[in-house]
Order: sequence, then structure tokens, then C-alpha cells
Amino acid sequence: MDNSELYNQIREFLVSQFEIPRSEISLDANLYEELDIDSIDAADLMVQIKELTGKKIPPEQFSEVRTLRDLLTTISAL
Repeated sequence: MDNSELYNQIREFLVSQFEIPRSEISLDANLYEELDIDSIDAADLMVQIKELTGKKIPPEQFSEVRTLRDLLTTISAL
């Protein structure tokens, strides 16, 4: 799965599970400040990423993620 496809799937997850308007989601949107992701949502997102990619992001690495671009970079580095 390439980054574009993964981005689209994560975006759809954010829309369907967290009811974030699609228009607010971009690669550089801050997950916490702009998209209002809290720690429980972040845990759900980590589970979804593992289901999509088979990769588990260590919590200490995920704590450094601020944007979807950061998230995709972190996943690619695993």
C-alpha cells in the first residue's frame, strides 16, 4: 500500500469514526489542535493503522506525531 492509498484510508477512518469533516483533513492538519483527536481517539487510530498495514507504531514514536504527514512518515520508517 502506498502513502496516497494509506492517507485516503486513514482519512476515511477519521471521517467515519470521529465524524471529522473531510474538508478539514489534510496532510498538514494538526491531529490534536485542528482535528480534535484525543488520547482515546489516538489509540483507536493506532489500532486501525495496525489493521491496515500490519505495523504497530510504538507509543513513544506515536507521541511525536503531530500531522497526518508525520504519521505517514512514521509508518514508512517502520
